[in-house]
Amino acid sequence: MHLQDGPQLDLSAQVAKVRAKARPWKSIIALVFAIIAAVVSAWARRGFHHFFDTANVPSKIIWAGCAVAFCVLGSIATIGLSGNARTVLEPRFGAAHAAVVRYALLLIGAFATLVVTLLLFGVPVGQLLLGGALTSVFVGIAAQQALGNVFAGMVLLLAHPFRVGDAISLRSGALGGGPLEGTVTEIGITYVRLDTGASIMSVPNSQVLNAVVGPLPPSPAAESAAPEVAPAPADPVGAAGRPGPPGHAGRPG
Repeated sequence: MHLQDGPQLDLSAQVAKVRAKARPWKSIIALVFAIIAAVVSAWARRGFHHFFDTANVPSKIIWAGCAVAFCVLGSIATIGLSGNARTVLEPRFGAAHAAVVRYALLLIGAFATLVVTLLLFGVPVGQLLLGGALTSVFVGIAAQQALGNVFAGMVLLLAHPFRVGDAISLRSGALGGGPLEGTVTEIGITYVRLDTGASIMSVPNSQVLNAVVGPLPPSPAAESAAPEVAPAPADPVGAAGRPGPPGHAGRPG
């Protein structure tokens, strides 16, 4: 007995769609359980004053286990939600803007997860924040050029002096004085990539932000290849063949 062939379904595509739909819910569920774990850990810590005494062993186990669970679940929620935000924003605002949002969410979520975890374990966060602020100052001074490229990239993404696919010309003293011409292929966090025709060049965002940006002028070959507009043809009918005014008749010979 021969069965008729029905419509064949692409199982891999269907599984990918189901996973894409379920991925945000996984992150949201992880975030909810992380909050519950933090509340339970804080509640369990109220049952004892010192961790190294022999009393209230169950409360200590619940406190430490829930604190570790919050750190793990908070990290999972941060990574998942930042990735989902990039997936949602990329078709509307472009890959560069979506990447900036993803990095910002990752940094905020990681910092919040770390601070809450330290608070749950009873670590004095104030002193750590002061030491972290001083360390950030020294790191910022050492990585001034790299951070300048990052902030310049954010300014380029927000100001829109050009977009991906535009043919532009850059002129700046930092670029050797001469114009750098090409087509924008990518606007990244630290570099702008130009297709000059001969190669792909990566220009730091800080130099692009300080350069004069203009449209790429048309090449002489393109101007010479442009079709010339032909003049309008003259009227083939002469003036003698045109009808005269009404009432006018020729005289007989």
